[in-house]
Amino acid sequence: MLAQTIKSALPKLRAADLAYDAIESMIVTLQLKPGMPIVESELIELTGLGRTPLREALMRMSSNGLIVQLPRRGLIISDIEAAGHMTLIETRRVIERLIATSAARRATPQHRADILECADLMVLAAKRADLTEYMAADQALDHVVHEACRNPSAVAAVIPLIIKCRRFWYAFQHEGDIEEGARCHFLLATAIAKGDEEQAEKAANALMDYLESFARKIING
Repeated sequence: MLAQTIKSALPKLRAADLAYDAIESMIVTLQLKPGMPIVESELIELTGLGRTPLREALMRMSSNGLIVQLPRRGLIISDIEAAGHMTLIETRRVIERLIATSAARRATPQHRADILECADLMVLAAKRADLTEYMAADQALDHVVHEACRNPSAVAAVIPLIIKCRRFWYAFQHEGDIEEGARCHFLLATAIAKGDEEQAEKAANALMDYLESFARKIING
């Protein structure tokens, strides 16, 4: 039921976008582990999607560093680079502030309603400690906010950073606080839904503070 609600909140996606999301989920949740080779036939079977959208999705992932090509080994899943994670968050912070304020300014009434619904689903999933639904709601929220901000350049720049942050978080989830993560997303969603650009920027900063604090805990061990 919760997954159905999340799906209904998403904008209509092309087959290549669906393939991208499906593979992203497998990479983020470590179903496809760092260093694993990409086997097209296996991904077609796992996703239920055709070769053409799958290849388009893989090309996008290769261009943003989620997949790398090695001599004589072909395409493989990229490694989790803990050492460079802080600079990744530093870069993401700047773009997320732009996306948040743009979404607060430009979102339609339907976007605002969907953004709140996705955030509510994140909170509900966190209370249930359901990581699968939490991650699905997080992904859905990103889709709606990205559509609402109407800045494709910012979205294209932030997507690979988001995915790498998700994978880092998932790999070390035992150190994370899922309810705090949901709370940060909820505050961001509320500010965007209200059209409050100043609060949206503050909430985007607070979310990045949470991710930075989590990363420091892992890196400093």
